Amino acid sequence: MSSAILGKKIGMTVIFDESGNRIPVTAIQAGPCLVVQKRTMTKDQYSSIRIGFDAVPGRKLNKPDRGLFEKLKLPPQRYLREIRLEPEAADAYKVGDSITVDIFEAGQFLDVTGTSKGRGFQGVVKRYGFRGNTQTRGTHEYRRHPGGIGMREHPGRVLKGKKLPGQMGNKRVTTQNIKLIKVDTEKNLLLVHGAIPGSPGGLLIVSKAVKRKS
Repeated sequence: MSSAILGKKIGMTVIFDESGNRIPVTAIQAGPCLVVQKRTMTKDQYSSIRIGFDAVPGRKLNKPDRGLFEKLKLPPQRYLREIRLEPEAADAYKVGDSITVDIFEAGQFLDVTGTSKGRGFQGVVKRYGFRGNTQTRGTHEYRRHPGGIGMREHPGRVLKGKKLPGQMGNKRVTTQNIKLIKVDTEKNLLLVHGAIPGSPGGLLIVSKAVKRKS
């Protein structure tokens, strides 16, 4: 059985459990995903399945992807991602099969991967929470600057990873060990506890947690 599925972030809301506790959750529209291709140990030296998500008209795809779906006689999908599986799990699928949210159960823990919100080019105060310089008189045009970054004779250079102004956000981020609160198989919805990366409508890869057993 597949350990991952593709989905879209819908947004956040709250639900209440049987004891009346208020639980913040993020709703994910997950699947159904089509199995488009398979990789095998004998041919490719590894095993995986390639799944597609979010049906779109063929004109919205590039030529290679459009030709792939025409050859397979499957509805075109906007997103294609490859999911590594053990050979036994990959053998359970064939091209054209559908993967839905029923591969998960409420109460288990998930890893959710998405692209964080882009904030553009930002300074160190917003990007890293620097305090900035003094705000008293005599300080001119230097209130939100990072300060000196010079080194002494040794090593005589700026070390890699130094916190400086630059691009903020718009990176691949994985939030680990998120508890799955509810699975709605009729609407293909997953409700996970807390926040996840990305903007509403952004693509997500939802998989079983690798560092924690459910």
